[in-house]
Amino acid sequence: IRDVERSRGLGDVYKRQPYMNGFHSFSSAAFFAKNPGKKLTMSLPDIYCTVISALQWRKNGNSITMLTDSAGAELFSALGINDIWNDIKVVIPDDLDGIDPVMFWAGGKLIALQQFSAPCAMIDTDFIVWEDPPFEDKIIAAHEEDLMPSVYPDVSSFRLKGKVLDEGLDYTTLPLNTAFLYIPDEDFKQYYTSRSIAFMKSAVYGGDYLTYMVFAEQRLLPMLAKRCGIGYTTLLDKDRLFLPQSRYTHLWGAKQKMRDDKAQLDKFCERCRERIRKSYPEYEYIIGNIERAEK
Repeated sequence: IRDVERSRGLGDVYKRQPYMNGFHSFSSAAFFAKNPGKKLTMSLPDIYCTVISALQWRKNGNSITMLTDSAGAELFSALGINDIWNDIKVVIPDDLDGIDPVMFWAGGKLIALQQFSAPCAMIDTDFIVWEDPPFEDKIIAAHEEDLMPSVYPDVSSFRLKGKVLDEGLDYTTLPLNTAFLYIPDEDFKQYYTSRSIAFMKSAVYGGDYLTYMVFAEQRLLPMLAKRCGIGYTTLLDKDRLFLPQSRYTHLWGAKQKMRDDKAQLDKFCERCRERIRKSYPEYEYIIGNIERAEK
């Protein structure tokens, strides 16, 4: 056990090796592309899950930074939730630096990863790590995904400007869901993000947006890792994702269900408020900040 250190606002916590730097990311580019002239918003379930995701990661003895753009930084300040992170950095370009924000709505996530030093953990704001996995020399992703043709079609279906895909990629490799992603090696992280960003910048829309985004983010990752001889593992079994999970929580499609059913939304938000009061009492004031911002 390392020396007791003070984690800002969370009191004294024991930090076991390895202490891990993680980050959330948030890009507003897709929102403004689809909603020109509108005010940037975030749903209550998203806000509360983000709060718990950050605070639990810190309670585990780790550090977490929010990497965002200028509009995102303004939104978090208005919501009064800045304190949930150790730091907030504006590193994502508002225009995604030439990446189509509608086709690649998660493009900012890859830009953020490129700029955050490894070893590191990239955590989606709707993913909660209740108990840290062992951080060793392997890549860790949330789970594998099946190669369903409707989501992961043959690479020949993509329209690309120039040659951006490396030779020697094994297209039978199962994609890795990156709701959680730990990368131990800086060189590989730069390789993966540079190839992903090159793919996004070269893409010409010619089909389903989803197929382009998940290829850049989730299919390239394990293929490049295999090409480099780097091992990887997952937190969850892809065939048992929706069974009760005690170590990790991912909202997945539950967010859409809550949008369609206000009773479920209200119940979920109340459970989140109860969790904050119980597990992170130093941050109970965040609930009042969120409620005032909602009004």
